[in-house]
Amino acid sequence: MKTMKTKLAIALMAAGLSFSAAAADITVAYDADPVSLDPHEQLSGGTLQLSHMVFDPLVRYTQSFDFEPRLAEKWERIDEKTFRFNLRKGVKFHSGNEMTADDVVWTFDRLKDSPDFKAIFEPYEKLVKIDDYTVELISKGAYPLVLQTATYLFPMDSKFYSGKTEDGKDKSEIVKHGNSFASTHISGTGPFVVKSREQGVKVVFERFDGYWDKNSPGNVDELTLVPIKENATRVAALLSGDVDVIAPVAPNDHKRVKNTKGIDLVTLPGTRLISFQMNQTSNEALKDVRVRQAIVHAINNEGIVKKIMKGFATAAGQQGPSGYSGYDADLVPRYDLKKAKQLMKEAGYEEGFKLSMMAPNNRYVNDAKIAQAAAAMLSKIGIKVDLKTLPKAQYWPEFDLCSADMMMIGWHSDTEDSANFSEFLTMTRNEETGKGQYNCGHYSNPEVDRLVEAANVETDPAKRSQMLKTVEDTLYNDAAFVPLHWQNLAWGAKSNIDIKPIVNAMEYPYFGDLVVK
Repeated sequence: MKTMKTKLAIALMAAGLSFSAAAADITVAYDADPVSLDPHEQLSGGTLQLSHMVFDPLVRYTQSFDFEPRLAEKWERIDEKTFRFNLRKGVKFHSGNEMTADDVVWTFDRLKDSPDFKAIFEPYEKLVKIDDYTVELISKGAYPLVLQTATYLFPMDSKFYSGKTEDGKDKSEIVKHGNSFASTHISGTGPFVVKSREQGVKVVFERFDGYWDKNSPGNVDELTLVPIKENATRVAALLSGDVDVIAPVAPNDHKRVKNTKGIDLVTLPGTRLISFQMNQTSNEALKDVRVRQAIVHAINNEGIVKKIMKGFATAAGQQGPSGYSGYDADLVPRYDLKKAKQLMKEAGYEEGFKLSMMAPNNRYVNDAKIAQAAAAMLSKIGIKVDLKTLPKAQYWPEFDLCSADMMMIGWHSDTEDSANFSEFLTMTRNEETGKGQYNCGHYSNPEVDRLVEAANVETDPAKRSQMLKTVEDTLYNDAAFVPLHWQNLAWGAKSNIDIKPIVNAMEYPYFGDLVVK
């Protein structure tokens, strides 16, 4: 207990936090802070959370996965390739510049150049300005997921991000894991302005006086985001009153939070898939489908859910959960140690082999513990695992290099079907289009690629669902990856903070609408 209190004190002192706050000033403790202020540098939950605080999308999801207008007031399909958005008038950026169609077009063009986001926008030929407050998004062919795409389009302040820095660099350049103007300067239309930022210590957000959404009930004047990596330390900070909201709440802390007077536990079913990828280019054994199947059969993901996740997750056998287009109820988890050993023998690896494994230790719930359990399970079929776990900020550069034979990845599909999983995680890697951007398994199946591409231009829901189901079946039989579970979500908050209306399965609460009672 003394060690926990010491860690807590150090974390809060480093953030420069006092032990009391005004009613509308709150402190939120996450397991990690945003890696950059550039909304296009990394496609991640942390980046999208930042975007919803400092920017606004054209359209955003409700808790029930419907769409609600934001910077686009209304929209209509003109023809099978053309979708028109009417923009909200009178919206100001934090710089004082007015948002117009020019900013939306500029942002779209930048997204098309982003290594992480370009795959989402690859189906589109262009976005064109009709007038100052009207744009049309034109796809290359029929495309069924336009509104889903619009949730990613957060108009940036084109005037603010244009020109040269003092050392002659382009202010609009996107630098992965590097230092750029956009990674350290920010101007959006959102409810909060970034007041100050100390990487790894805290980000302080201040309410934007000129925010366009006068109907928002949000009354938070200042929000401080503090990264506290350790689950126990994060919970201790909430229970002691030193922070107001935490996420995530680890499963083994749920009872403690729930039973504490003045503290609420808010939970939601999750759709984020946690999985391992098996790198077929770095380890010869992983090219053999029997070895990959053996690994899938050796990892007891239902046991991981029960013991490590304390039941607060759903064991997965495929990419998309029940309710997603493409879901197949027959694709169940398949732990079978005897069969795993038989498959290893058939593949000529009865004596086993060595492989390297990497996982983050502060990104997903119990990520390091899950990786340790998986490594122990693989040892039972003779596979000797060299495991390395890293903080999120250090892990993602390694993931981008596909630095290990097995790498953990979590993914939530914002299109709410399995196609988005495939586009990023299992389609053949293609730097030009961005497809397979996060496919560190280097899995490649032309038929999977063809079906996903076909599904993404199929506007008949039944036909589209069947195509995606065939993709899931193929990935299952090929053991293209190791499915672990769909991670459920939990937040802890002081009872005077009405967090339930603003949380969602996408894992980015709409803090701009948060009410402190």
